[in-house]
Amino acid sequence: MRISERLARIKPSATLAVNTKAQELQAQGREIVSLAVGQPDFCTPINVCEAAKAALDDGFTRYTAVPGIPELREAVAGYYGRFYGAKAGAANAIVCNGGKQVLYNLLMALVNPGDEVLIPAPYWVSYPAMVQLADGESVFVPTSADDGYLVTLEGLEAARTDRTRVLILNSPSNPTGCCYTQAQMEAIAEWARRNGIFLISDEVYDRLVYAPFEPASLAKTWELYPETIAIVGALSKSFCMTGWRVGYALAHEDLVKAMTKIQGQSTSNINSIAQRAAVAALNGPWEVVDEMKQAFVGRRDLAYEIITGWGAPCPKPDGAFYLFPVLDKFYTADAPDSAAMCTKILEEVGVALVPGSAFGDDKCIRFSYAVDDEVLKSALAKVGSVLLGK
Repeated sequence: MRISERLARIKPSATLAVNTKAQELQAQGREIVSLAVGQPDFCTPINVCEAAKAALDDGFTRYTAVPGIPELREAVAGYYGRFYGAKAGAANAIVCNGGKQVLYNLLMALVNPGDEVLIPAPYWVSYPAMVQLADGESVFVPTSADDGYLVTLEGLEAARTDRTRVLILNSPSNPTGCCYTQAQMEAIAEWARRNGIFLISDEVYDRLVYAPFEPASLAKTWELYPETIAIVGALSKSFCMTGWRVGYALAHEDLVKAMTKIQGQSTSNINSIAQRAAVAALNGPWEVVDEMKQAFVGRRDLAYEIITGWGAPCPKPDGAFYLFPVLDKFYTADAPDSAAMCTKILEEVGVALVPGSAFGDDKCIRFSYAVDDEVLKSALAKVGSVLLGK
């Protein structure tokens, strides 16, 4: 069968591929623990579920406007006002099928063939594929564990060319969990604006930031320069709503219209019931998020102590729920890279992890600590037995 050349260039999502392999082994009767998928193990808050049930009872099951119902778009704008003091209206918000579709719509709206998109590495797995689908070219800006995997202005400047059109900044980061301070984000935004580069700020994990680090956002900078920045958010992580598929963007009204045109020809509106649920989530209460954060802090500290105990360099993350240690010293002849090592760990001890190569750094492996403490401790002990040969 003839498949388009465009699709032939795209690799499947590595995180989903690992999850599929783990499910196959489970179907064979193997006991598998996944530290691979970025999915909190907590339940969706009760008030959110009740809002969804009420939507069903009300018969709210028909098409809505493509960018979302007015009250949800207003709730998105209000979110950035409540937490970051930014003034925005419903016209500046669009709701999409998860953060993935937000990013895809943005890149399709902003990138012309041959345009370069700067992507600090390590990066979230889908950024390069989305740039390819938009006929753009990814330019990776390297960072290191020694610097907390944070990109510098010098690094960005070295990567910039006269074809650079977009920069994607992700904080808190997937896969590293590392965060930029407010001052660092604003400095990068100023550099991008000065050089005529549009900045996509991926802030999907913005509420999952751990004290003493404070949440940071470019929402106020967007308010000053709305034609130069778009902010990406989602409810998947902070509200344990991965299956609901609710993502959103804060952007200039013209860009929202362009994204609406793209979405109108692909998926149209997102699920109507999920939209009502999302309104309840964004309007609060938020105590459940704070409770979840406290659990994640304990799990982070537990996992960090075990992993660094292997002698593996690893910055201590200030957000999200991932660790990204450098493990290449444990690679062997039969497991010479991150993908082979992850396969070995999965087959030998039944723990699913994601290879660092999927995120642009083959020296590393990503660990998700979004699981119960005892499950996490047991799984890491098994991984350590493989790496240390015990």
